[in-house]
Amino acid sequence: MFYYFKFQENILFRLTITNRKGKLLENIMLLGSEKMIQKDAPKVKENKNIKNVIAVMSGKGGVGKSTVTTLLAKELRKKGYAVGVLDADITGPSIPRLMGVSEQKMTTDGKNMYPVVTEDGIEIVSINLMIDENEPVVWRGPVIAGAVMQFWNEVVWGDLDYLLIDMPPGTGDVPLTVMKSFNIKGLIMVSVPQDMVSMIVTKAIKMARKLNMNIIGLIENMSYITCDCCNNKIYLTDENDTQTFLKENDVELLGELPMTKQIAKLTKGENSYPEETFSKIADRVIEKVKEL
Repeated sequence: MFYYFKFQENILFRLTITNRKGKLLENIMLLGSEKMIQKDAPKVKENKNIKNVIAVMSGKGGVGKSTVTTLLAKELRKKGYAVGVLDADITGPSIPRLMGVSEQKMTTDGKNMYPVVTEDGIEIVSINLMIDENEPVVWRGPVIAGAVMQFWNEVVWGDLDYLLIDMPPGTGDVPLTVMKSFNIKGLIMVSVPQDMVSMIVTKAIKMARKLNMNIIGLIENMSYITCDCCNNKIYLTDENDTQTFLKENDVELLGELPMTKQIAKLTKGENSYPEETFSKIADRVIEKVKEL
């Protein structure tokens, strides 16, 4: 049976209200861990105003999953789509900084929560938009999954063509909650060309298939570097390894991203990345989603 853990006190609302008033609520993370009760899973809000829900997943941390989510959101927005991002990586949130909204905070009216909107109109929800970005979230897994459920049920999203869910590493409570409870159109896997990472990503792929999820494809990050002199691609690992991995898992390669300073500058709030490369990836994602 699938269970939902609900706070005896609504921690997320308390966080948004506290930040809105400019006060520090001490030990709120530990409070969330200690005050929870087990209940049957609640009805999941339909969110009919959201056309396509896409989860971005890896299974392994440090592969650039949040960066890929950010780049995809920006590119979809450039193409004229209404886009939102739900940062489900509660203990390691990085979407606000990548999106350039880390100084802003979400608000609440006591019943609903409202996303922060970027300058280019992307709606963002993240725990780091409720607390100081350096504050740790010390919650147990079921509480974290409950927080993600509240993001889905209690945030007032606009009319969105795409809601991207930035998943945490692993195959635990949050991925299980998202896949079992949300109306996911498909998953995008993110990996890097390294055997150890491929092994972990394979676990995530197998989890998705066990739960009958559609896998849109895989984006390989840090795939190559570009020569400054001749612009040729220089692959740091054997290209055949990636092809073997894709074939063994029956997953399509949506595209490769280079290891470049342009992408690294996103963490400093600079809107700089290889647009042509990612535009093609976004087009392929759009095409694949329409086929589902």
